[in-house]
Amino acid sequence: MITARAEGDETPLNMMARERGSSTVLRILLGSQLRRLRENRGITLEAAGHSIRASHSKISRMELGRVSFRARDVADLLTLYGVTEESDRDGLLSLVAQANRPGWWHNYDDVLPNWFEAYVGLEEAATRIRSYEVQFIPGLLQTEEYARAVVLLGHPDGTEEEIQRRVDLRMARQKLLGRPNAPHLWAVIDEAVLRRPLGGAEVMRGQIRHLIDIVASPNVTVQVMPFSAGGHAAAGGPFSILRFSERDLPDVVYLEQLTSAIYLDKRDDLDRYQAVMERLCIDAVPVSDTKRALTRILDEI
Repeated sequence: MITARAEGDETPLNMMARERGSSTVLRILLGSQLRRLRENRGITLEAAGHSIRASHSKISRMELGRVSFRARDVADLLTLYGVTEESDRDGLLSLVAQANRPGWWHNYDDVLPNWFEAYVGLEEAATRIRSYEVQFIPGLLQTEEYARAVVLLGHPDGTEEEIQRRVDLRMARQKLLGRPNAPHLWAVIDEAVLRRPLGGAEVMRGQIRHLIDIVASPNVTVQVMPFSAGGHAAAGGPFSILRFSERDLPDVVYLEQLTSAIYLDKRDDLDRYQAVMERLCIDAVPVSDTKRALTRILDEI
C-alpha cells in the first residue's frame, strides 16, 4: 500500500505522475490499489457501491481506472476498507487530484473519440509499444501529408478545420518519441501498407523516406512483413501491445475497430498476442534489412 512520505519525498505513483505525466495510468493504478484493499477485506462490489451511494458497476469502473475519482468517494471507501491511519489515507487521497488532471490531449476533445482517449493516455505512459499494421502506417510514424490522407479517408465530409485538428492531434502524439524518457516503438508493417499509394504516389514516397530516416532513431524499430511470407500468425488484423514500467500495471493489448476499440489485459489474452507478435517478428524481414527493404519499395513506387 502507498503511504505518505517525509516532506520532499515522493511515492512511486507520484514519481510516475511526474515522469510520465499520464493521468490515465494514475487512474488505473489508483483503481488497482482500491480493488486490492476491497478484496483483502472480502467486501463485495455491491457493498462498496452502497457505501458511496453508487452502483457496483461504478466501483468496477473506478477499479479499472475508467472514470474520474471524487475525493469524498475515495475517503469513504478507505474507511470501509479499514484504512484509518492518516499517513496511509493521505498517500492515496493525494493522488486523486493528479489522477483527475486533464492530459494535453483533452485540448482535442472536439475530435478525440472517448474510446481512443484511453489509448492516448496509455501511449503517453508506455515504455514499450509494439504494433502490427495491415492497413496504414502506424500513427506515431506518419508524415503530416500521409496523416491528412488517412483522416480524409475516415472523414470525407469533415471541414478543413476539423481535418487539420485531427492531423494536429496525430502530430502532437508523435512528440513522445523525441522526449528524454521516450518509449521504444517496434512496428511490423505489412508490405501492402507500403505499396498502397494513400494520398498519391508523392505522398507515399515522402512517407517511406520518413520511415527510412526514423529507423535510425535508437528507440524506433520497424520491420516489413513481405508478401513472400504468405499467411502469418496475425490473420485477425492489426493490434498493439503496450508495456509499462510500473509493476502493478499489466500490459495492454489494443484492438481498434471502425467506431470503437477493445482493451485486453487478462493474462491468457496477453500471452496469446505476445506469442503472435514474436512470430510476426520472426517471419518479417530482419531488422538489419529494413532500410534495404524500404529503399527497394521506394524505388518501385
